[in-house]
Amino acid sequence: MMQYKLFGKTGLRVSELCLGTMTFGQEWGTGADKAESQRLFDAFVAAGGNFLDTANRYTEGTSERWLGEFVADRRDAFVIATKYGLYDSLEDVNASGNHRKNMMRSVENSLRRLNTDYIDLLWLHIWDNTTPIEEVLRGMDDLVRSGKVHYIGISDTPAWIVAKGNAIAELRGWSSFVGLQIEYSLIERTPERDLLPMAAHFGMSITPWSPLGAGLLTGKYNQGMIQGVRLSEKSLKFNKPQNLAIARKVSEIATTLDATSAQVALAWIRAKHPMMIPIIGARTLDQLHDNLGVLTVQLSDEQLQTLDEISAIDLGFPHEFMRLPAVRTNALGGFDERIQHRPYQV
Repeated sequence: MMQYKLFGKTGLRVSELCLGTMTFGQEWGTGADKAESQRLFDAFVAAGGNFLDTANRYTEGTSERWLGEFVADRRDAFVIATKYGLYDSLEDVNASGNHRKNMMRSVENSLRRLNTDYIDLLWLHIWDNTTPIEEVLRGMDDLVRSGKVHYIGISDTPAWIVAKGNAIAELRGWSSFVGLQIEYSLIERTPERDLLPMAAHFGMSITPWSPLGAGLLTGKYNQGMIQGVRLSEKSLKFNKPQNLAIARKVSEIATTLDATSAQVALAWIRAKHPMMIPIIGARTLDQLHDNLGVLTVQLSDEQLQTLDEISAIDLGFPHEFMRLPAVRTNALGGFDERIQHRPYQV
């Protein structure tokens, strides 16, 4: 049975897996039709899932519209997260971005598409490098105070901006970011440099997207890229010998556990930190059932170490420098092993 987690430093209870609904709709050429989307939703709910993730841009608004229909008779039973920031029109300069005007416009349209009075969790979708973080936070705080939004989170944004934002929010008594959405998987571990320690410090829940590395960690490319298959830009990015070696190791461990490669890849993420809530996405019911199977998979310490080692990255400066024994001695006077450290590192 699905277990539930408190989201960030709140009392909100969400399922330990989140259903991503970017596949609800066929406008982008890769999603599911309405009947299959309904089946995906029903299967997730039957498994105990209550946490659903969408966005204003997903399948040109179809994702939000269908999700609104699916939850209509039990709206309050679900935690719906949507996002703002990506464009709704290429002809209006203010129909995209993080600024207040677009925020308010986008949220009102999302409320209409979802056919609801409130959004449980509003994500800033991606940092636009033009809007002051103070403007973002004040606008989101106004939405929370109005009751149209319950909680706020931030996605695809540099760690220093998120940290600055939460420090300002705490100082001014505004709503702060309680969740962080990022790309994270066995073949994309760079968030471990700054984003994950920052999120742990602020007590933020983490919802990794693309946890299967654009499909590479499902094992379907273990023998190399399939001839005649058109790969996505992200799949091409991950088409590297080291990443294929990681995928093969995942499959080896899956065989010993009588599990699937996807389940092992998801289990590794879930074991990294208790605040991790992977976003699972599927186009078919079989894919969703496979992902839900992770709930019964537990990796041993040895298996986790094997996956950690084969997928390890160089954390770079100053993190690697700070780990040097001589530096630790200089910084802590030789008492490193006797000082209890705060659990900032994920």
